[in-house]
Amino acid sequence: MRITVLTVPDCPNAPLVRERITAALDGKQAQVELIEVSEEGEAARWQMTGSPTVLVDGVDLFAVAGTPASVSCRLYRDKEGRSGGAPSIEALRQAFAGTGASATAPVEECCGAHRP
Repeated sequence: MRITVLTVPDCPNAPLVRERITAALDGKQAQVELIEVSEEGEAARWQMTGSPTVLVDGVDLFAVAGTPASVSCRLYRDKEGRSGGAPSIEALRQAFAGTGASATAPVEECCGAHRP
């Protein structure tokens, strides 16, 4: 499994998503790569819909259909409806297990465009 984390420069949620990925992996091996995206063209190429975006083997399992690519912040909702700056550990575990965590962790945009 290859996990790619797409973030804008200085994303305040990058450390949180990395911590949660580590916890969700629970010692399992995975290649984890962090990529900073600072331009709209890059965001479109990666299909990044806000920071952080977590790709599993190149697929955003938390994507919401119709959400445009953007260099902006991204919020995730847990199954209780609370918003946060990264998917929950449980949602990541489900995504890594291939159970389609998008149903339990919808995403919304926030914060407006982030430009360095």
